[in-house]
Amino acid sequence: MDVYATWLPNSSDMGCACFPSTRASCFQMQRVISDRKCSLAGSKDMYAGVLTHLSPLASRSRPALALRISNSASGVSSTSSRRTTPLRKRGEKDAVTLEKSSSAMEQLDFERGVCIPFRKYTPETVRNKVLESRGAILSLIGRGVEIVWSLGFYWSTLMYDFLVGRDEEVVPYRARQLRNLLCDLGPSFIKAGQVLANRPDIIREDYMNELCILQDDVPPFPNQEAFSIIEEELGQPLEKIFSKISARTIAAASLGQVYRATLRDSGEDVAIKVQRPGIEPIIYRDLFLFRTLASFLNGISLQKLGCNAELIVDEFGEKLLEELDYTLEARNIEDFLENFKNDPTVKIPRVYKKLSGSRVLVMEWIDGIRGTNPQAIKEAGIDINGFLTVGVSAALRQLLEFGLFHGDPHPGNIFAMRDGRIAYVDFGNVAVLSQQNKQILIDAVVHAVNEDYVEMANDFTRLGFLASGTDVSPIIPALEAIWQNSVGKGLSDFNFRSVTGKFNQLVYQYPIRIPERFSLVIRSLLTQEGICFTLEPDFKFLEVAYPYVAKRLLTDPNPALRERLIQVLFKDGVFQWKRLENLIVLAKENVTKMNNNPALQVKNMQRTRDLQFERKLDLTNTIKDGARMFLVDASIRRQLILALTEDSKLHIQELVDVYRLVEDDVDIPSVAVNVIQELPAVTRDIMLSWSESILSDR
Repeated sequence: MDVYATWLPNSSDMGCACFPSTRASCFQMQRVISDRKCSLAGSKDMYAGVLTHLSPLASRSRPALALRISNSASGVSSTSSRRTTPLRKRGEKDAVTLEKSSSAMEQLDFERGVCIPFRKYTPETVRNKVLESRGAILSLIGRGVEIVWSLGFYWSTLMYDFLVGRDEEVVPYRARQLRNLLCDLGPSFIKAGQVLANRPDIIREDYMNELCILQDDVPPFPNQEAFSIIEEELGQPLEKIFSKISARTIAAASLGQVYRATLRDSGEDVAIKVQRPGIEPIIYRDLFLFRTLASFLNGISLQKLGCNAELIVDEFGEKLLEELDYTLEARNIEDFLENFKNDPTVKIPRVYKKLSGSRVLVMEWIDGIRGTNPQAIKEAGIDINGFLTVGVSAALRQLLEFGLFHGDPHPGNIFAMRDGRIAYVDFGNVAVLSQQNKQILIDAVVHAVNEDYVEMANDFTRLGFLASGTDVSPIIPALEAIWQNSVGKGLSDFNFRSVTGKFNQLVYQYPIRIPERFSLVIRSLLTQEGICFTLEPDFKFLEVAYPYVAKRLLTDPNPALRERLIQVLFKDGVFQWKRLENLIVLAKENVTKMNNNPALQVKNMQRTRDLQFERKLDLTNTIKDGARMFLVDASIRRQLILALTEDSKLHIQELVDVYRLVEDDVDIPSVAVNVIQELPAVTRDIMLSWSESILSDR
């Protein structure tokens, strides 16, 4: 039960602070960056033993590996068209050739495929912000001494453990010691520890496991300070806006804390998020020191990860400063509201823009059961399997459909609504995937289904895990082993945590850098899988995920996804009839599971008409596109004819089986009308294709 402060007196008028009108928004863009290459000679690591103990950035010497040349843009292998960098295991000291952009921030933009026109973070902005403040030099020196002394002392203990040969036996103790040290050094280091907990490319797995329990909970700051900040941001007394406000914080973290309140004019319950006072200068100062220290580690980082350490700090700094600006979080909420506006299974809190600012955020109060209380969710009579299905589908939509996903969906940020919906809060940490990144992720799924491990390895380069032009042949057998071991017992026994554990070992062995946005993807999937297993130990994550992917492949009109569907259905030039049947069955299963959710059974729900097309699997447009492609594309036509006549027999039965599966999901009259309407255009395309073939023969 929430304990409220005394009722606040009435007020006559209510003013509002203006919500800033500019936004650091992302947009898709194509960029051409001229290649500039530099050779970087490897340097001897005098602390190899200690580095190996703590981090995969340094490890043992291993022999050179064979070369293979790959075209990272197209994913097609070549033999001589371009130079590549041999992929060597960590610790090998041969010279490497690396492509680099003119700056770390430019490289990040190029990898992401997006550009942020108005940045809150740049190294220059941080430096200017820190150095312009009064007493900056003394503050930097004092804080620098504190950081160097604390981390230096911890480093010396690791070195001592290594020298006396007890480094492995004291790992649990040293890992706990590191976690406590990061907590003592303040909010910047707490956030850094949470990032490291998902970066097997930087820190060892046993240390990662300890940092996974690093808590962001800290004692709340006094109410009087919080209320003063609210009044300062909104420009009017607290009692003019709220009729009551909780005497205690609902939640407190290193960057801010949350209260529950009631709006005076409407009586609506709201959540008020207030930033911790004086936190911004501390964050800027620590980021400046982080980047300064990182500049001394560039040589090691380039050799071990294929990028400089400053780029890693820049990734971290960008996300941290975004979390500090509540105007950005408000816009993130609006984006999520827009994305899920026609999805009755997902609840996103409304944001009160006129009552929000850079340090205060007022949102709709979510009256649900927090994911930290699984027993209460079960006792509330909520359909657990339906709720988890909704959660997995919502996560996959964020990742593969919208390209904007919640970066920190831990149990405290997820609520189960009593009508079966899932609700999200805390949108300070979100990540954006470009259209290209989304397509490559779907490519990776297709390559996994087809067991095309060469292309899976090339996907690593295209996603930024490996430097462009790097030889990927050494990791192909490792990827095959990981995938085969993970799905060897069937997809029903697949879980992300076991795959991630094996993947961490691969990252430990090779100079693979996990881009920050994909570390968030991994954390998001692992966290949500963990919630699923807590509520339902026998829940099969992929039994929901695969039907969703199947439905997207079969129904999404995006030409890129149509192309991926063809790749799935043809393996080694042979049409996969059974795979097509499985895709249809899985897609129908996804629709059935979603329609059985109680949130879709609510009567008189708004936007019901917008969702009618979801009530069953509609393959009409897919059939239309397939018919057009059959008529126009000679290659596809030839392959389908071969599929129907494979092994010197007509595969009529397979065709009948597929038809029986889809006969209720295709509007035959609509297809016929469309074919007639498209006949002139199709005829023109056929004639053009025929003319081109005649001319090419001559």
